[in-house]
Amino acid sequence: MNEKIRAARLSIASSTVLTLAKLATGIFMNSISVLSEAIHSGLDLVAAMIAFLSVRESSKPADERHPFGHGKFENVASIIEAVLILAAAAMIIASAYPKLRGEVEIHSLGLGAAIMGISALVNFLVSRELMSVARKTESPALEADAWHLRTDVYTSLGVFAGILAIKITGLTILDPLIAMGVALLIVRAAVRLIIDSMRGILDVQLPEKEQQVIREILAKYSPHYLEYHELKTRKAGPQRFIELHLVVPGGRAVNKVHDLCDQIEEEVRHHFKDVNVLIHIEPCYQQCASCNQAGWQQTDTAPDKSFCGQQARKNYLPEK
Repeated sequence: MNEKIRAARLSIASSTVLTLAKLATGIFMNSISVLSEAIHSGLDLVAAMIAFLSVRESSKPADERHPFGHGKFENVASIIEAVLILAAAAMIIASAYPKLRGEVEIHSLGLGAAIMGISALVNFLVSRELMSVARKTESPALEADAWHLRTDVYTSLGVFAGILAIKITGLTILDPLIAMGVALLIVRAAVRLIIDSMRGILDVQLPEKEQQVIREILAKYSPHYLEYHELKTRKAGPQRFIELHLVVPGGRAVNKVHDLCDQIEEEVRHHFKDVNVLIHIEPCYQQCASCNQAGWQQTDTAPDKSFCGQQARKNYLPEK
C-alpha cells in the first residue's frame, strides 16, 4: 500500500508542475492547442488526487458497513476519472471550434515546442512507473491514472508536431485542428476506462485465463471430493472473490472436509493476491456402491465418482 500511495503522490506532483507550466505558456503564446493541453493536465491532476484518495480508502480492511472490503472504491474512482476526461474533451472542442473561422496570431512557438517536449518526457516516465505499480498491485485507480498520463504523452507530442508545422507552414488554423485531435484521443481513453471499470462494478466474472487456473487447482484435489458446481468469481478493485459448492460423502468427518477446504483455499491464495475464497460444503447421502462411507474414510479417495457426483448435483440444484 505504501508503494501505491507513493506512486499516486508522484503523479500529483508531476501533474501540478506540468499544468502550471502549460497554462502559463498557452496564455503567453495565445495558443488554444497548448491551453487544451493545460486543461488535459489539469484533469490529470484531479484524477491523480482521486486515485490517491481511492487507493488509501481501498486499503482499509473490511468493516461492519463494508463487509466485503473497500476494493470497489478504486472502480468508482476510475469511472469518475473517465468522466472528467470527457468533460475536458468537451471544453477543448468548445474552445477550439470558434478559432476555426479566423486567423489567430501565435507567439513564441519555440517556447511552446520546448514545454510540450518536456511534458511528453516527464509524463512518459511517470506513467511507466504508475503502470508498473498498478500491474504489480492490481490497482484499477492507478492504472486509470497511468493511462491519463500516457494519453497526455501522445497529445503533447501531437501538439509539439503541430507547433513545428505552424512554424514551417505559417498556417495557424492547424492550432485548433490539433486541439480537436487531442480531444478525440482523450474521448477514446475515457471510453476504455469506463468499460473496464464497469466490469468491476457489475461483478463480471474473472477472465477465462484466471478461471482456468482455479479449475486446475480444483482438479488437483478431485480425488478427495465427489464434484463441485456453482463456481462464481468476481473482482472489486484489486480484490478477487471466489465461491463454489463442493460435494463430499455425507458421512465424511468434518475435520477432514475442513482440512480439504483449507488446502484448496491456500493454493488459490498462492496464485492470486488479495483473494477471498468461500467454499460451501454439500453432503451426499446416495449410499451408492462406489462411494460407501466406510471405504471413503479408510482410503480418503473415491474409486468412482461419476454417478454419485451427478446425483448429488441433482439433489442440491433447484428444479427449473
